[in-house]
Amino acid sequence: MSIQNIFEQQHHFFLTNQTKDTDFRIAQLRQLIKILKAHEQEMYDAIYKDFGKSEFETYATELSIIYSEINHFVKHIKRWSKRQRVSTGLVHFPAKSYIIPEPLGNTLVIGAWNYPYQLSLLPAISALAAGNTVILKPSELTKHTSAVMAKIINTHFDSAYFCVIEGGVKEATELLTLSFNKIFFTGSTSVGKIVYQAAAKNLIPVTLELGSKSPTFVLADADIPMTARRLVWAKYLNAGQTCVSPDYILVDESIQDQFLIALKAEIERTHAGSIERDNYVRIINTDHFDRLKALISKDKLFYGGASNRDERWIEPTILYKVQANDAVMHDEIFGPILPVLSFTDLEKAIQEVKAKPRPLACYVYSNNRSSINHILESISFGGGAINDSVMHLINNNLPFGGVGRSGIGSYHGKAGFDTFSHFKGILQKPFWFELPIKYAPYSKRKQKIIKRLLE
Repeated sequence: MSIQNIFEQQHHFFLTNQTKDTDFRIAQLRQLIKILKAHEQEMYDAIYKDFGKSEFETYATELSIIYSEINHFVKHIKRWSKRQRVSTGLVHFPAKSYIIPEPLGNTLVIGAWNYPYQLSLLPAISALAAGNTVILKPSELTKHTSAVMAKIINTHFDSAYFCVIEGGVKEATELLTLSFNKIFFTGSTSVGKIVYQAAAKNLIPVTLELGSKSPTFVLADADIPMTARRLVWAKYLNAGQTCVSPDYILVDESIQDQFLIALKAEIERTHAGSIERDNYVRIINTDHFDRLKALISKDKLFYGGASNRDERWIEPTILYKVQANDAVMHDEIFGPILPVLSFTDLEKAIQEVKAKPRPLACYVYSNNRSSINHILESISFGGGAINDSVMHLINNNLPFGGVGRSGIGSYHGKAGFDTFSHFKGILQKPFWFELPIKYAPYSKRKQKIIKRLLE
């Protein structure tokens, strides 16, 4: 069946209003979690073939988040879909006002390769929970996970409701010519611009989840061992191929040496032999491997740097004595390379971060409430954490998304429901009474009354 035919099927199915039934939505989400659990082993095998991701890490960073999100929606859909009463004001007396959440319609979700299950299925789940139809286009870079998602979903769901379309640039380009009611894209800023431009031709609302250089501040009062432990986990998770990974660290110069030693010790404690034990994810392809390898300057190397191009791995690497104009500081790294920069003046460090495009995430390690609040209030970023990294994205109650060049819009939990919904405002009045002041002929007296009511 052609892409055009699937799109038309979904258009006609949405017009039947069947997806607006909350019981229907809940049943579909329960069906989805059931079939995903039934095919877990196939999903583990597929992602391992793509870039060596272990079952443990796949469950912890992908499937568990998907299951949690589905259960969260099943619990809250009926309440979120109800009409919401709001105040009306005396000028409308007698009347009542309310907001009706309604699905946008036919939606397109374009997923990313670095967390191919999570970043494809989470926005699709949000769209289904809000009552939309979904065409999902996974990344072609992870061809085995794309194939297993297509097999699972297209076998168990009617294509007029939920369908996976595989392919690369050709298929994505064709999809972007269609008049969807919403497009959700996760990926690079450069491709996000293409998606945004294509959507603008049909005035399609877009959510863009993009990347950035996400900074981490480590202040002088930070607990150094715990900071190192949490940062090493967050940075080298998925071999650094995480959109909210700590991209670079700004550490107070007074603790820099202790901090670097702690980072090295933590890597050796947790990652020694990890590559051989399949506990360490591969780089997605040789192009990305070559790009990352070129960022490792031998004169800046504090730890690591070893690699194998044929097997596509780069060991956890730390760079130090890094300057703001070094190559590693130009673009998002998206790999297991951690630059460490020192500062003596926190305000100057904040201004250097603010001079860059607004990041997707920002992390602060400190117990100094004043300094923490100053950073939070000074820097605009998508979301983040204090004394932790990455973990904020698994809280269903926190919206996840970027700002500026790091993204447009947000999702996860209620934010995802809202992203794929339109909120229709309604004023309802009876016939039995009407204030005459808004009708001609006008007078000074009527004007005075209106001023009192409206101001």
